[in-house]
Amino acid sequence: MIAFSKTLKISASALLGSTLCAHAAQAPQHIDVKQMSKQVENVVVPLPNEIFGALNKLGSVNWREYVRTEKTSNFTERPRIALLLGTVIADGFIAVQAEDAPAVKEIGQRVLNLSKGIGVGNSITPHAKAITEAADKRKWEEVRTELDRTQSSVQAAMNEVHDEKLSQLVSLGGWLRGTQVLTSVVTKHFSPDGAELLHQPDLLVHFQTQLQGMPEFNLPIIHDIQTALGQVKPLVDVGGSTHISAESVRKINDITTKLDSGIVTKD
Repeated sequence: MIAFSKTLKISASALLGSTLCAHAAQAPQHIDVKQMSKQVENVVVPLPNEIFGALNKLGSVNWREYVRTEKTSNFTERPRIALLLGTVIADGFIAVQAEDAPAVKEIGQRVLNLSKGIGVGNSITPHAKAITEAADKRKWEEVRTELDRTQSSVQAAMNEVHDEKLSQLVSLGGWLRGTQVLTSVVTKHFSPDGAELLHQPDLLVHFQTQLQGMPEFNLPIIHDIQTALGQVKPLVDVGGSTHISAESVRKINDITTKLDSGIVTKD
């Protein structure tokens, strides 16, 4: 769910006004993931803000329940830092949904520190400052904009120094954390439309292919993710006339919760 890419299919800012005013909107009859997405290498990647806004439309969500600000382990391996960075950026979007200013500021600082750990801190410093200032003023759309820019800046900076594989791990870490939260929300307030947001089999194949091209990252957490993606794919790869079941959503939540714990804690 939460992942980053190079080319926008639609404008995130254009959708924010409609999707994030969810408390006043009627629940949609159907959620089309492709209408709230980015595209990377012909793979649909749902945008975090639109996904969370769609969940709000399906029912009131207590986003503060999912805010996480506790400090995580310190890592020295750059692939682990990249995965964690993606996870923390995802936490930033969740904190914005909760309109939790202290959490947003704390997460902004953690994003900066992790970015320094993989050598791209200079690109993130202005965004971290802007996030703090906007959160102090509770200008949530500005915070969302800066989080989007942070994502883009992290990946652009890594691509410039030919760290494309680390850039992919940032995307993967964010998607895993976002999927964990998405499945937690949908499990608690199940609906076929909410579960439909998980219908991303091509994205699973995309991540699997990326990881297969990273044999040099011989880390337990990478192997765990590879195994888990293989477990998740059949749960979301349902036919067009078949909905993802509540039991499948619960299983995906169990899998991604274990992975999230592995990403944020030392082996």
